[in-house]
Amino acid sequence: MSALELKIPPPLVLFVCGLLMWLLAYLLPSLGFDLPGQLALAVLLVICGLGVAGAGVLAFRQASTTINPTRPSATSSIVSNGVYGFTRNPMYLGMLLCLGGWAIFLGNPLSLLGLPLFVAYLNHMQIGPEERALGAKFGEPYAQYCSRVRRWL
Repeated sequence: MSALELKIPPPLVLFVCGLLMWLLAYLLPSLGFDLPGQLALAVLLVICGLGVAGAGVLAFRQASTTINPTRPSATSSIVSNGVYGFTRNPMYLGMLLCLGGWAIFLGNPLSLLGLPLFVAYLNHMQIGPEERALGAKFGEPYAQYCSRVRRWL
């Protein structure tokens, strides 16, 4: 287990990735691009991301379980209804969609590098440890849920 597992809250990872994306776009403006409807597409992705993440938070609240990503052992139940029937990590997927919108808004292909960086970090430092903790706590019902629903999409 790495010392950073479950230590950095995903919203902070989102912020850092977004900042790095902006920095790349700022430092290399010559790579910038313009797309027809670029702003509209960026806003649409962010709105979709907020909607998906919000649906995840709402489902956790309705199940009266914690949304604290640094303490998966405090989870009181497996949430598998609503958006959790399509993705095991709607809050993280929503953040990724928001980063995608940010990348489109920035209009620089290098800013897209923030997306796989975000996914790789979360898979390794957040989702993997969460899944181990939930598997240990809930056993076979959680394993069955994981076999039915994909991690991201």
